[in-house]
Amino acid sequence: MIRRARTIFRSLLLVAASLGAADCVQAEDFYKGKQISFVVSADAGNSYDTFARLIARNLPRFIPGEPSIVVQNMAGAGGMRATNWLYNVAPKDGLTIGMINNTLAFDPLYGNKQAQFDAVKFNWLGTPSQENALLVVWHTVPVFTLEDAKKRELILSASGNGSTPAFFARVLSSLFDFKVKIIPGYKSQTEGFLAMERGENDGNASPFWSALAAEFPHWIEEKKIRALVYYGKTRNPEIPAPYVLDLLSDPEKRAIMEIAQSGLAMGRPTLAPPGVDPAKVAILRKGMSEMFKDPAYLAECKQAALNCSTPSSGEQMLDFVKEIYASPKPAVEKITAIYMQGQGQ
Repeated sequence: MIRRARTIFRSLLLVAASLGAADCVQAEDFYKGKQISFVVSADAGNSYDTFARLIARNLPRFIPGEPSIVVQNMAGAGGMRATNWLYNVAPKDGLTIGMINNTLAFDPLYGNKQAQFDAVKFNWLGTPSQENALLVVWHTVPVFTLEDAKKRELILSASGNGSTPAFFARVLSSLFDFKVKIIPGYKSQTEGFLAMERGENDGNASPFWSALAAEFPHWIEEKKIRALVYYGKTRNPEIPAPYVLDLLSDPEKRAIMEIAQSGLAMGRPTLAPPGVDPAKVAILRKGMSEMFKDPAYLAECKQAALNCSTPSSGEQMLDFVKEIYASPKPAVEKITAIYMQGQGQ
């Protein structure tokens, strides 16, 4: 009887394996001659758009059938428009993928009612990099450290009170006890930077190091900007500033900052809608992972001065999302309160 049961069990395993292999073969055949729509939650020319187009040029070589990939920009509501669309409206046939603003995965955690999605249910595909962000001031501003900032109010640019620069300005000022005045209304970060050059504001609380190095290298070389602190899940010894977690000894404050900076670990998050056939998701994830190691892709990254050195797989991204959503309740409540200040609540 036991021997017969084992034989039946082995037969069932073989059947399951063969069915799985058949699904995989069908998914591989599916992409031949097809076109993938790649929706980006930002305007053309934005750094997210630049990364998306880099992926669109390279990823087809690593998907069986080599489908073409066409980038479609869907800006609006700080990226929320595209994120909600990808979750609730986008076709779930494996022919639509997206890249969203990296902080948006955690908006439901902060209680943002506009976030109509469950981040855990997205099919995360991977990111070409993790990011570091900085609190920077123009070189003429007489503030050299966070201690100096306690003696002089910082005037920082932002697109709106609920924007990422405004959010991090409030987070950092709360954790390090310095005053900030947020000047909202700039149409873009670049517009805020130009105003900084003119002396209309002191700086910005959240530019990416990779974006500064690619778009404003002369500012770094000529020391036109001064970084007071940098943050992100990973350290970057190239950044001439103290790392935020080295300055925070209080466990509760460290927990708050770790949640706040979680979006930076998402880098340039690429995903597929929920409900896509797992076999197709596996093909897309494998293609992304293989592309991240490809010499031609990495050479193009280098030529464009893009940071592609710290990729994460879709599986790693999903694990990280689950980890952040399981953060200690007191820290979540504190960061939620800071977030809601920008939402008028």
